[in-house]
Amino acid sequence: MNQLSIIIVNYKVKDLLDNCLRSIFNNSQNINLDVIVVDNNSQDGSLEMIKTKYLRQVNLIASPENLGFAKANNLGFKKAKFDHILLLNPDMKLLSNTLENTLKWANMNPQAQVIGCRLVNQNNQTIFHIRKFPNFLNQLAIVLKLPHIFPQILNKYLRKNFDYSQPAKVDSVRGAFFLVRRKTYEKLQGLDERYFLWFEEVDFCKKVYENGGEVWYTPAAECIDYVGKSFAQLPRGKTQKYFRDSMLKYFKKWHPRWQYLILKLAWFFGYLISKINIKPKTKT
Repeated sequence: MNQLSIIIVNYKVKDLLDNCLRSIFNNSQNINLDVIVVDNNSQDGSLEMIKTKYLRQVNLIASPENLGFAKANNLGFKKAKFDHILLLNPDMKLLSNTLENTLKWANMNPQAQVIGCRLVNQNNQTIFHIRKFPNFLNQLAIVLKLPHIFPQILNKYLRKNFDYSQPAKVDSVRGAFFLVRRKTYEKLQGLDERYFLWFEEVDFCKKVYENGGEVWYTPAAECIDYVGKSFAQLPRGKTQKYFRDSMLKYFKKWHPRWQYLILKLAWFFGYLISKINIKPKTKT
């Protein structure tokens, strides 16, 4: 029988978490599951809901504070039992064969240390989530709000020509559905806890390649993604701060210092530009 540990980091999305857990247990008949939920001090009834509905099915970790995405997942990993680990956002809904097909593909492709599947919205439309690794120019464009005026400037970074109908080796996959092998997670010492939110899965994929591994996308499995519902619980100014801080940490870690310094300065100008009401034309 297939075995899978699932780690879900929850923050103030009780109903979506309930929906996610229900979809897991309704669509895993042929899988030996180990489900860990790390609640980041939601205080929205999430803990009570789990204790009432899923007490015997879920290993619940109730954090007294919001640990962020990386640290909470690493905490959950300490409780995980199996060789395949799925980091799954609470605003995801699994379909009948999501887990079984993902594990089957993973077992047939040992070269893939990290695997992401096809993500769709509620209307079964593909969510375009495959990205190139961030570089200085595309992130500078984001900071200075240039895609609001020139949306095609990020086409290469956003992989606009990516074929979601075919499996492919990619730079990174979205952390919302992030299958990783235990030995890889252990070797790379988990997600970098310097990131509170954003860039942590990109950083991990970067570490995978630095250590000779590969990251793959496969359409063999599909999952519904309600996209960013936990993020929506945070004030807009705070989410922008998390994004800025994580971007700068990523560049300080992986890129020349001059790029980090210019981006840090550019954020000041980006803040001024943000005061001008320009309607975005593309999602970055």
